[in-house]
Amino acid sequence: MKFVDLKQLFLTYSKSTVLKNILLVGSLTVLVKIVAFYKETVVASAFGLSELLDTFFIAMLVPGFISNVFIGAFGSVFIPNYVKASKSENDLRAFQTTGFLITIGISAVFTLIAILFTDTFIETFFSGHTTAYYNLIKVQFYYIVPCIFIWGLNSLLSGLLHISGEFKTPTFIGIITPICFLICITFFNEQLGESILAISLLIGTILEFLSILVVAFAKKIIKLSNPNFKSPNIKIMLEQIPAKVSSGFLTGLIPVTDQYFAAKLAIGSIASLNYGLKIPAFLTSILIISMSKVLLPHFSKLVIEDKKLAFDKLFYSLKRLFIVTSIAAICVIIISPWLIEFLFERGEFTSKNTEIVSLLQIIFLVYAPFTVCGMVLVNFLTSLNENNFMAKVSFVAVILNLVLDFIFMKYYGVYGIALCTTTVFIVRAVILYRYTLKLKNQHNLV
Repeated sequence: MKFVDLKQLFLTYSKSTVLKNILLVGSLTVLVKIVAFYKETVVASAFGLSELLDTFFIAMLVPGFISNVFIGAFGSVFIPNYVKASKSENDLRAFQTTGFLITIGISAVFTLIAILFTDTFIETFFSGHTTAYYNLIKVQFYYIVPCIFIWGLNSLLSGLLHISGEFKTPTFIGIITPICFLICITFFNEQLGESILAISLLIGTILEFLSILVVAFAKKIIKLSNPNFKSPNIKIMLEQIPAKVSSGFLTGLIPVTDQYFAAKLAIGSIASLNYGLKIPAFLTSILIISMSKVLLPHFSKLVIEDKKLAFDKLFYSLKRLFIVTSIAAICVIIISPWLIEFLFERGEFTSKNTEIVSLLQIIFLVYAPFTVCGMVLVNFLTSLNENNFMAKVSFVAVILNLVLDFIFMKYYGVYGIALCTTTVFIVRAVILYRYTLKLKNQHNLV
């Protein structure tokens, strides 16, 4: 490429508001993730691959699943339809009020479902353990379950701030919860006892909600009036929710299935999987979070204004993103054993733990480029309200994950579960890419 072309490319990017926002969110996400990652090293040192950590992850399963699947699904459907409403409706206050009511309703219903369902879920899916083991899960669960309701409101408030162009504050507020973990573990370990991790999460979640609420009022983002469930855009949004929820529900079953099979292996297998995911999740989530927060409202606006340009920007970005994330993944794979040893091997986390977790990490890193690009495709297809297709893809992914978990676990144990997850996410990303390319050709946007 000629020097003048590089200069023009740099000038184009430097003037891009979207790129600036992605870099801003990405930088803040790195800061938040560094603090969160340090929190994980402190947790690892304090608890190792212990029963307490296993039970905490199990206690988190249902609330985390509900947040990611049902509440997160509504939040992602709300944004593109709110953007469309801003182009065609005069009374956005009514749309926003309706969104809040739906969020509150969904959060309340699923909080109740989580409470009623947990006892049966725990003893059915994680059978064969002692009464003390189940009680430890339940004690932590009842501290975590109020977070479901709060996460719902946080999701909607963050979405409204993103639509208005405010990305900095909602991202930086995420640093509060890991700091709460660090403070509680360092200063209140004995006082909080076996519920320390769950209580830390609850305190952090409450403080994050209060912070984002103050910012939303200060920015005058919250504007309410009488709800209007008859609005055309509200009807479209409500029609999209079942498909988006189904897609999220099925995708969310993948880690649940993995942990279900891991629970049948030796004690510490669930914790091993979670630690094996820490660094891959750290790398991918920085890109996923920074791009998702910026790209969903951006694509939602762009597909209304110029659909051809939207597709062109998508495929241009995907190619370069895949190359960059692949290089990053290879670099981390090379230093994987050393990295786990440096970050976690202290206290109860032994050299044997390092060997197990580093190999799991290498397997998970293989799917990192596919996961990042897949999430960009999900955001783009969500902006087009193509949620029905994504629900079908998620169904295929869940069935494939179930079959491969069963087969691979028999031969490779906990490593087989990681191999299964990697295979499923690669297949899912390829299917989404081919479908998006097909959409572009159908609309004669080549």
